[in-house]
Amino acid sequence: MNKEEKFNKYFSLFILFGMISVVLGVNLVKILSPEESNKAMLALVTFGAIMGVFTSVMSANGMIWNFFFGVINVSICAYTNFDSGNMGQFLLHALYFLPMQFVGVWQWRKRGAGGKGGSPAPKARLMGWKLWLIVVLSVVAATAAVYALLYYIDLRRLGDVAQLDRTKILLDSVVMVLNIAGQILLALCFSDSWYIWNLVNLFSIILWLNRASAPDSGGYEVVMVVKYSFYLLNSLNGLRIWLKLARKDSAATA
Repeated sequence: MNKEEKFNKYFSLFILFGMISVVLGVNLVKILSPEESNKAMLALVTFGAIMGVFTSVMSANGMIWNFFFGVINVSICAYTNFDSGNMGQFLLHALYFLPMQFVGVWQWRKRGAGGKGGSPAPKARLMGWKLWLIVVLSVVAATAAVYALLYYIDLRRLGDVAQLDRTKILLDSVVMVLNIAGQILLALCFSDSWYIWNLVNLFSIILWLNRASAPDSGGYEVVMVVKYSFYLLNSLNGLRIWLKLARKDSAATA
């Protein structure tokens, strides 16, 4: 095992245990609380979140098994959102994120992942400027559409335009659209997807910092900031690994 392999191993373990500690720390407090009435659902959510941690770390390292854990995580998210009546999030997870796990397996296997003798990373590729332009324009247009939809929903819910938190709505829209874009690009083995994931995690940190400063803050927002800080570290490492994979694969086919 060379120095880079050792670094990837120990850094991934640090991220893995760090994120799992945050997830368990938050949810165990709730589960053990006598005021918590639905402990079974909370335990299921905790398990799903841990599966999401494995998905993130394994995808950063180019391991095709990330989609197996992704199926579990997304399925649990879909069920819990359905049970909570969050139909928008339920449909997003059930009709988009869940099928994309299988698309990812199909595309990664086409590009060499999961071959004999282990689980090598797929052949990574880079987007040209034309594809980047399409992605940027699509993200901007989709963000505007989602912002308008969430603005309308919050306005109907609150009934007063003065109570709307436009910053929260904008950040929520950006994170949602970037998640969708990042999932597509990752499934198609584009190393550039990790630029998107870094933005997802950065905007998620800003989103939760914004919520922490709100008058109706629930007190758990700081934990979410810590959680997404670990995700950001993981996505930065993922970008480093995948850019190297893309350069290596480009050189091999040159």
